[in-house]
Amino acid sequence: MGILKSIFTWWEGATFGTWLGLRGKRRMGEDALGNVYYEGGKDTAGNPRRWVIYKGANDASRVPPDWFSWLHHHIDQTPDDAPVPVRTWQKPPVPNLTGTALAYRPPGALEVGGHRAGATGDYEAWSPDA
Repeated sequence: MGILKSIFTWWEGATFGTWLGLRGKRRMGEDALGNVYYEGGKDTAGNPRRWVIYKGANDASRVPPDWFSWLHHHIDQTPDDAPVPVRTWQKPPVPNLTGTALAYRPPGALEVGGHRAGATGDYEAWSPDA
C-alpha cells in the first residue's frame, strides 16, 4: 500500500513524482519537525529554487520561521549554517490548529455554548423592509 499511496496521494507527504524531481538536487538541511529542505535549479528570475518535503501532513504552518525565511529568499544561508537570532518578544511557532479541538472558538460559537453578549446601543439590526 505504501508505494501506491505515494503515487496517488499528496496530502500525506511527497508523491513518487516529487521524489523523482529531487534527483540531482542538494539536500540543504532538516528542521526539528523532520521536514527536509532542498535547493537546485533556477526559477524564471534566476534565483535558486528551494522547497520543502514535509514529514507527515502537508501543512505550510509546520515550517519554522527561520526555514520559511530561507525558502522565500529572505536569508541566503540555511538556518543550520547561520542561525537566525531569536528576539526576546517572540513566541514559539505553533501549527495551524483549524479543525482540531485546540482551534480558537470565539464567544458565541456553537461549540462553546452558542451564547454571546447582547448588542449594545450602538448596533442596529438590518431589516430588509427599511
